Amino acid sequence: MWYHLNEEGLLYHLSVTLWRVAAAFFGAMVIGVALGILMGARRRADIILDGWHILFLNMPALVLIILCYVWFGLTEVAAIVAVALNKIPNVVVTVREGTRAVDRELLDVARVFRVDRRTTFLRFFLPQLYPYIMAAARGGIALIWKIVLVVELLGRSNGVGFKLHEFFQLFDIAAVLAYTLAFVVVMMVIEYGVMAPLERRCTRWR
Repeated sequence: MWYHLNEEGLLYHLSVTLWRVAAAFFGAMVIGVALGILMGARRRADIILDGWHILFLNMPALVLIILCYVWFGLTEVAAIVAVALNKIPNVVVTVREGTRAVDRELLDVARVFRVDRRTTFLRFFLPQLYPYIMAAARGGIALIWKIVLVVELLGRSNGVGFKLHEFFQLFDIAAVLAYTLAFVVVMMVIEYGVMAPLERRCTRWR
């Protein structure tokens, strides 16, 4: 196991997986937060989009991954889109509920004092969503870690998921444990070194 932990290939495949996680996470959060705010603030948008939202929310991850590979080919874009699509519906659920729970009286105060829309959104509306956005982010990163390994196993020629599948076929348990350990360590560092401090900073105003 120590041999695999020290080999250069581990860092390469781990960095590839981290790139996919970061790209999918960023895309899912941007799209999910935007849709969540839209559906929470506009009833008509919620009615129009809710059917599609429920469809993607309940569609098995494996089906979405296969469809993305069929539509876009066995490409990097397909891999990232597949991971993001599996996360977006969960972000929408959380942010939509947060939008509905926003204190409207606070927004009315901003309107009475003729605060412009941009300032109202950034200073009065968005801060109330921070706890919901961070909840979606922390839950999202956990889900994306899992989905990206399946995506790599099914259609990529690099990454931790690909290597785990390769070692499984060779019954190389030591290598499987080495890659799993490295993967878990990185997950924990990001969770406690990035996500938790960011959540405390974003919710400090409360």
